[in-house]
Amino acid sequence: MRILGVDPGTATTGYGVVDRVGADLRIITYGVIRTSSRTETPVRLSRIHTAISEIVQEHRVGCLATERLFFARNEATAFGVGRTIGVVLLAAAEQDLPWTEYTPMQVKQAVVGYGAADKKQVQYMVQRILGLETIPRPDDAADALAVAICHAHTIGRTP
Repeated sequence: MRILGVDPGTATTGYGVVDRVGADLRIITYGVIRTSSRTETPVRLSRIHTAISEIVQEHRVGCLATERLFFARNEATAFGVGRTIGVVLLAAAEQDLPWTEYTPMQVKQAVVGYGAADKKQVQYMVQRILGLETIPRPDDAADALAVAICHAHTIGRTP
């Protein structure tokens, strides 16, 4: 199964695509979609939607996973992330992709084995699990890969 993990944000949306073959995970691609704060919000969201749609098509993704929105102290940030999740879900719906979301604790538990792991521990385990020479950069891409790994581990436990 080919999984697209997404770490949504208006300025930077991380993505990571992994293949799950049996118990093995193989990295396909990862990166970020950046939009400028000088660009109007509808245009930024359109660019994110288009980029996610292209990633899904190019890499023949079979499902989508995101991290559940964790409400930050900054209300504007929370709304922006919520809008981004909306356009990501629209791209998934247009291509009939199933979607699952995970809490930050679920992602940490699946990747590190400890639900209160810190960011560096998660990034290190993403590197190890996927057999990468270095920790994926930027952080948003590593976070998206962690979500994809979480989903791969979760579906691996489903009968």
